[in-house]
Amino acid sequence: MFAAIDLGSNSFRLHIGEYVNGVICVVKSAREPNRLAAGLDKNNVLSEEAMARGLEALKKLRAILDAYPLSDVRAVATNTLRIASNAPVFLQNAEKVLGYPIEVISGEEEGRLIYLGVANVLARPEERRLVIDIGGGSTELICGKGQEIERVESFSVGTVRQSLAFFHDGIIDGASFEAAILSARSQFEDAVDYYRSCGWTEVYGSSGTIRAIAEILAVNRIGDGRFTLENLERLREKMIGAGHLNQLKLDGIKAERASSILGGLTILVVLLKDFGIGVLKPIEAGLRMGIMWDIYLMATEKDRREEAIREMLKRYQVDEQRAIRVANYALAIYKQMNPEADKFLKLLYWSALLHEIGIFISPTNYHKHGAYLIENADMAGFTAREQRQMSRFVLGQKGNLRKLNGIMTVPDAIKAVLALRLAVMFQHSKVNFKPEKIKVRVKNRIEMTMPKEWLNLYPTLLYWLERECDWWEEVGIALTVRTV
Repeated sequence: MFAAIDLGSNSFRLHIGEYVNGVICVVKSAREPNRLAAGLDKNNVLSEEAMARGLEALKKLRAILDAYPLSDVRAVATNTLRIASNAPVFLQNAEKVLGYPIEVISGEEEGRLIYLGVANVLARPEERRLVIDIGGGSTELICGKGQEIERVESFSVGTVRQSLAFFHDGIIDGASFEAAILSARSQFEDAVDYYRSCGWTEVYGSSGTIRAIAEILAVNRIGDGRFTLENLERLREKMIGAGHLNQLKLDGIKAERASSILGGLTILVVLLKDFGIGVLKPIEAGLRMGIMWDIYLMATEKDRREEAIREMLKRYQVDEQRAIRVANYALAIYKQMNPEADKFLKLLYWSALLHEIGIFISPTNYHKHGAYLIENADMAGFTAREQRQMSRFVLGQKGNLRKLNGIMTVPDAIKAVLALRLAVMFQHSKVNFKPEKIKVRVKNRIEMTMPKEWLNLYPTLLYWLERECDWWEEVGIALTVRTV
């Protein structure tokens, strides 16, 4: 049983589910509205009140989490916490309240997870589709076929922003609607040609706002009740006729969601009209379902991160034979040191595979270029924490160790850094490496035993070992090398 938490711009949401016979069944859902995005000022600073609302919402979600036997929990934050300048302050407190790490994901990663949830619920491998998700702070458009994404984009327009910017104090009139539609159109205009031509046969709406509008169209018998541009225009006229959010007399509109529905409607009118969408189909799947599928797939052979690593190797023209050799060396050395847990095993292996990607930019200081690329690339499936950790490993593959500061207090991280450094050293010195030929122990000091003949067979090895001893001594760790 696992849980997915979405810290959105309009509300915080939770799914708890379990994998049963090929599908993920949701056993518990919860939604805590807090309109976090409404607490952003013109400088993108979150107000104290907004942060307090967010923490209170997380307390309620934590109480639900504590009632279930969960094997894994993943919490992600989206647009508002991507752009808030004081997000780190909120996130530090939020993680304490929730009891789990919170990852701020990119718009592209958000789109990938949304599509993953939709694709696995539909299970139609040949269908070409467009998936639309409208959140409080951003809108994601994903075009793909079956399980494969062909294009994913995130646009900085969402329900909360539209509502706050164009419908002041809840007043609804034609001029405000036109201004809101024009603003939304400006966000999407460069993408229209592609999405009109990408060949989709079905269009799905995965967000709560889209499902809410679909319900309003159906229960109020607006037009034929379908999600079409014509019926959205009818709904628009009804809203303008009401004149104010408080005066809306439509079944299915909850007071706390009325402004989001209003803002979302302005975006949907643009998308259906400009993208040539005949009928949009709401679907009960999206980000949280995608997170749960991601958790499940990471625990199987279908880890999306493996594909992301292959894409990086190809993009930066890495010598794969060298990369695989170093990765195998590093893993063998690391395992020999008996790490306390397995959490760095995959990250170390992937870091070793990518250790030379920085050469694509320049052979000089390639470890620094590689570290930057890994930390800042959009690597599907990876959390920001994982990318930062891999970035630190790649940065620490050579040279002084002082630059690693924070991670040198974690025993398993020290072992991982040492394993990668030794693997790179043996590769550079052209050592015919066999893991059984060396022994490495790490406690309060590092002790390494290696064959004496290596010093004669590989002339540069002694030089690098002497430098390595000095570098470890600089951070207060003794390294001794014995030959036998």
